[in-house]
Amino acid sequence: MDNLRDLYQEVILDHNKRPRNFRMLESCTHRADGHNPLCGDRVTVFVEVDDAVIKAVTFQGQGCAISTASASLMTTMLTGKTVAEAERLFGQFYDLVTGHSQPSSAMGKLAVLAGVRDYPSRVKCATLAWHAVQAALHNQTEPVVTE
Repeated sequence: MDNLRDLYQEVILDHNKRPRNFRMLESCTHRADGHNPLCGDRVTVFVEVDDAVIKAVTFQGQGCAISTASASLMTTMLTGKTVAEAERLFGQFYDLVTGHSQPSSAMGKLAVLAGVRDYPSRVKCATLAWHAVQAALHNQTEPVVTE
């Protein structure tokens, strides 16, 4: 268990300090905003979809380490997936961080975020960008709020 905790800290710190895909995406076909009033996290996600395949996902915003790291990991995991695969991955990730499933190697680095299940208020931080991507893919115009 200590190895998983160490990996959790390492991955969170790395993706928080050097978030992947942290930029606006000029070629985006979908976008959505998200806000976590409990923590103050704010995120805008940009998604480029072509023929039901996610060509790119980027994000901008400010938030806590978990929110930023989760958004960064999400962008790397969703790029190249079909929209249907992204929907399934969202469900698997949500089940993981809410304690409804166990970490598995199929989740890749996302599995380290299973640790947030022990801190219910942090689940909202970890899922904010994921909810925003869902909103973007469904063309929702209202900002996502994790309240």
